[in-house]
Amino acid sequence: MLVPAIASRRAAKSARRLPVRTDAAPPRSAETGAVASGPGIVAVVAWKPFPSNLPLVEGWRRLGIRAELLRPSDARRRLGPGDVALARLDVTPTLDRVEAGLVEITALGRRGVRLLNPPAALLAAHDKRETALRLIDAGIPHPRTLHRKRLDEVRALTPPFVLKPRFGSWGQDVMLCRDAGELERCLARIRDRSWFRRHGVLIQELVPPVGYDLRVIVAGERIVGAERREAAPGEWRTNEALGGRAIPALPSEEEGALAIDAARAIGGDLLGVDLLPLPDTGYVVIEVNSAVDFDAEDSLPGRSVYADAADALALGRTNRPAAESSRSAEARVGR
Repeated sequence: MLVPAIASRRAAKSARRLPVRTDAAPPRSAETGAVASGPGIVAVVAWKPFPSNLPLVEGWRRLGIRAELLRPSDARRRLGPGDVALARLDVTPTLDRVEAGLVEITALGRRGVRLLNPPAALLAAHDKRETALRLIDAGIPHPRTLHRKRLDEVRALTPPFVLKPRFGSWGQDVMLCRDAGELERCLARIRDRSWFRRHGVLIQELVPPVGYDLRVIVAGERIVGAERREAAPGEWRTNEALGGRAIPALPSEEEGALAIDAARAIGGDLLGVDLLPLPDTGYVVIEVNSAVDFDAEDSLPGRSVYADAADALALGRTNRPAAESSRSAEARVGR
């Protein structure tokens, strides 16, 4: 049974286009309070070039932005006042912590670099327990989530529910437990995982899967892109890493407002917010991702996700491009 907090917000039935905000004040860094100005370096600070970080840099370079992809140590060595650092550290492949680099990113803020996705926001998004706490505290619909460190504590709970790592990504080790037998098989799989030994496991209320979810890209409290993610045949998770496919989508105003509320609760500047549909109507926020993967195909109709993100984040550039995608609005709705 869904708790009242989850069902408290309903999505609009129409798929009206979200208005693009052009009158918003330039965002301020949570670390320094500085307003972006001038053509300094805009560094995407990350370890992995693909699938999204290098295309993001190249997309911004086409706009005339001095964008670079830098590892944390290189960013600390090269960046200074007047530069911008967008932190996009991911979780480790072992799913037990955030990638190295938080110390270097924190040092950038102290040096006067404008930080986007500062360490507190990175941790709030990657630590799914902290995500749940922040969303619930903000009154945002989210599945009821428990944290347990011992197997016997999990056995004491009654399925159905979902087990997931505290630091997770790509749908890896997210397990559906529909009954006691399935629960035992799931516990046998996680008991020797390093992430379980270090952090325990999250138990999340099951929202009955309907085969798709909606990922909304939020930059500077504006919607700049979206995709509908459809699960592969026989799979209940929608992650592309598990065979799912992504279709460009057009959020309704209420779906967009819910995503913006979630991003605001996390405190990040460029985030992916995953909305899971409820069986009757409306959505819950299932996850927020501070290293979200996206590309030009996720742009809103007739626009460019890279240009819109740059505008929303007040990044200096020297030219304004034409929209990068020519897909029609009808093709992008994907509903």
